[in-house]
Amino acid sequence: MAIVQNKKAHHDYSIEERYEAGLVLEGWEVKAIRAGQVQLGESYVVVRDGALYLLNSHITPLKTASTHISPDPTRTRKLLLNAAEIRKLIGKVERAGYSLVPLDMHFNKGRIKLEFGLAKGKRQFEKRASEADKDWKREQNRLLKQRSR
Repeated sequence: MAIVQNKKAHHDYSIEERYEAGLVLEGWEVKAIRAGQVQLGESYVVVRDGALYLLNSHITPLKTASTHISPDPTRTRKLLLNAAEIRKLIGKVERAGYSLVPLDMHFNKGRIKLEFGLAKGKRQFEKRASEADKDWKREQNRLLKQRSR
């Protein structure tokens, strides 16, 4: 069950592998995410000190947030992954020039998970070509539906 998706990711990057990670969240963040107050549009995943972190994801605090904390909507959040997976990802990001791009945030057995992809950036002509392919597929489906009537 998806909470939020990063629609820009598939347009700007070609996704080669997908990974699912847990997030280290505070209580007010969990409540806000359950209410759908999260955006992944400008966010990205970085490697620091042998761990993965989610940057620039915006979680809007609810009006009913506690008074004894000061919520920071764009704080850096740590991703929870298996150590072997982290090492493999670090190697690919540093050597092969890949990026780690958040794709969506969803629930898995009641827990909030982030799906991110190992991606290579598309150049402008590749973006135009993939858009043209998508338009052609849409046109084909429309023509087939008309023909079957």
